[in-house]
Amino acid sequence: MRDLHGATVVIVGASSGIGRAAALAFARRGARLVLAARRAEVLAEVARECEALGTRALAVPTDVTEDAAVVALARAAEAEFGGIDVWINNVGVGVFGAFADAPVALHRRVIESNLIGTLHGTAAVLPIFLRQGRGVLINTVSIGGWAPLPFAAAYTASKFGLRGFTAALRQELKPHPGIHVCGVFPATVDTPGFGHGANMSGRALELGGPIYPPEAVADTMVALALHPRDEVAVGWPARAAQVAYALLPGPVEHGMGAMLRRYLRRAPPAPRTQGALLHPMAEGTGTGGGLLPPAKRAGQGGMAGLVLAGAALLLGAAALRRAGRGHRRTDRRG
Repeated sequence: MRDLHGATVVIVGASSGIGRAAALAFARRGARLVLAARRAEVLAEVARECEALGTRALAVPTDVTEDAAVVALARAAEAEFGGIDVWINNVGVGVFGAFADAPVALHRRVIESNLIGTLHGTAAVLPIFLRQGRGVLINTVSIGGWAPLPFAAAYTASKFGLRGFTAALRQELKPHPGIHVCGVFPATVDTPGFGHGANMSGRALELGGPIYPPEAVADTMVALALHPRDEVAVGWPARAAQVAYALLPGPVEHGMGAMLRRYLRRAPPAPRTQGALLHPMAEGTGTGGGLLPPAKRAGQGGMAGLVLAGAALLLGAAALRRAGRGHRRTDRRG
């Protein structure tokens, strides 16, 4: 597409955070919106905000873990606007804490939401894309799809699986050049999602920087709708995670594990909570989560990012040294 004006965009997870920021970003470009999330009242509020920007917006309360509900979402979009140009699977919930400290039901809910929910969305929209011969599917993956996050095992499993699913589907659809499958890999983003997640660690979850605004991810999604790409990172720690774990998986795992174990020993106590995993909560309806003042959102170096970047740089230097020695040996033999 050269222009988003009049395009139909379905956004899952649109009631807060990245999804709400994406809804507003697409509305400013004149796209017609179909907004999905569990909280009907909040979703209606987002739709009104989008319409105030001069476009049309349809709110469809949806739980992505329910296959029939997601099918109904796709049908509502097609009935209202005659087709779907862009579908955004934007789901990201998690359980923070040791795997054994949380009931399996919470871990299962993470997989059902992040991974199975995305499969439901894809299965609902793909027949429409195939009939049209075109469409852009955007899946929100995560830095956790490139490098494992200790004490978020189910989240990591869901996002590793989501990256694999996105890549496999992209290859299946190669015979359909008008259909594009994109993966977005944000680093830490200031959204209400951290408050909505379950925290079973008994310790306060306090995030260091760099933390990026949800608008940065929303702008990336708009760019992908216009110019699709396979995989896009938002924030340098996400790309550092990909490089570091690909080249130094062992040291990255050990470094991240040691860092988080140390953090949990020192973090202040906090109540254990299931967050919004099983039931929606009233709190956290904005785009931002108030994690850092806006001026510091992407300006502070966090320990996790430094571990990943340092690992990548060290291995890169080692690889260059090995390459240099190999060239010298070849020259001598020549």
